[in-house]
Amino acid sequence: MSSRALLSYDRAVDPALTDRLRAAGADPADPPAQAWAALVAAEGERATLIDRYALEAHARGVAPGDLPDDVRSRLTREVIEMRFDGFEVTGEVRDDPIEVADHDPGWAGRFEEIAATLRRHLGAMALWIEHIGSTAVPGLAAKPVVDVLVVVADPGDERAFVAGIEAAGVALRSRDEGHRYFRPPPGRPRDRQIHVCGPGTAWERDHLLFRDYLRSHPAVAARYEELKRRLAGEYRDDRIAYNEGKTGFILDTLDDAARWADATGWSP
Repeated sequence: MSSRALLSYDRAVDPALTDRLRAAGADPADPPAQAWAALVAAEGERATLIDRYALEAHARGVAPGDLPDDVRSRLTREVIEMRFDGFEVTGEVRDDPIEVADHDPGWAGRFEEIAATLRRHLGAMALWIEHIGSTAVPGLAAKPVVDVLVVVADPGDERAFVAGIEAAGVALRSRDEGHRYFRPPPGRPRDRQIHVCGPGTAWERDHLLFRDYLRSHPAVAARYEELKRRLAGEYRDDRIAYNEGKTGFILDTLDDAARWADATGWSP
């Protein structure tokens, strides 16, 4: 790599990323995969796809937004597979752009309709069904996609529940350890997505706790909305990067929410 490319990168890089790398025992001049692995080892989930983009862009002497689409796809897969044990894509890819809309009170009714369909088809297989995500927080802007959580005894026993969930107009999109993800196939409106996990899991607790904390703390919800609107502008055509950009806020909020849960006696 030429010194000119390095100088170009150094002018554009977020100095905070350099500080984080050095705290992790790495350096911006390290090979990007090596620097990324060090960052993950030091920070866990706080090392995001956006950081991986920045490291790859540094090595190529370009801005992160100028990375070719095939490179971004490869990096996305790399990060997801590192973050989620046993991750596997099972459905067709959708390239819907990110849209953050003002809160719609009708989202709650849409959830009830989806939940009623799921209850008819799943019966006792669904231990409980919850409305999660931003559409479940009154007043909060969100992507107009209703997130539904279905808790089952064994998420690995797909034969017991996949057909019943797909009756709600979705298809199995991916699986990872303890979690299954469904969303409408291409050609249908992307107005819902359904997550399946087991009872008493961190996945279940974190999503319910985050929802309830935002419901009880409007000022925090307002900051979350501001972040989402900014990320939607920056990553309109990159859904995974949009989600990754929220990671630090979500983890910090969950830390605060855990203390709130202890103080109030909250439980899932």
